[in-house]
Amino acid sequence: MIGQLRGKVVAKKPPQIVIDVGGVGYEVQVPMSTLAALPTGDTETTLLTQLIVRDDALVLYGFMTDDERGLFQELTRVSGVGPKMALTILSGMNPADFVATVDADDSDRLTGLPGVGKKTAARLVVEMRDRLAASNLALSTPQTAVTGSTRADSAPSSRTEARDALVALGYKSSEAERLLAGAADEDETADETVDAETLIRRALKRAVR
Repeated sequence: MIGQLRGKVVAKKPPQIVIDVGGVGYEVQVPMSTLAALPTGDTETTLLTQLIVRDDALVLYGFMTDDERGLFQELTRVSGVGPKMALTILSGMNPADFVATVDADDSDRLTGLPGVGKKTAARLVVEMRDRLAASNLALSTPQTAVTGSTRADSAPSSRTEARDALVALGYKSSEAERLLAGAADEDETADETVDAETLIRRALKRAVR
């Protein structure tokens, strides 16, 4: 079992990154909160990981905090919730927000996420209430995004990169475009000058309002 990786992030194609560990590049699926918190440049980072074994592949999922990984593990134990949906949920809200949503019995908020219908949302609220109560999630304050690191050389494609990431998380292309259009309107800066990670976070926040 691979429980942790330490190395340099050498590629990002949300929601996937490649982290170089001693010359070996590991492909890791990460939620948007983790993606935003990753350092830039040559700085090494440590990711907590969860290995999922499928019939056709071994897939690594990475997280910046114990809470994120713990919630991912609990979510994937719920009937009908696979790793992809768990990653989408974690991309749309941090663990503390998810717990607050469950405590408030607000299943409607979860239906703003792709693939989460009313029945699934209701089941999540019911089953996760008991699981969270029995878990050891510390619900520490999530690490916030590292801002101010827009990449001028890739800025013109940030909208396309953000759309592709949302589609990979389960949104239809038209819905991704709608969310991104609203995300770009949140300030007076044209979306071409905003990095893809910021656009993705804004779009996901809009989805669960």
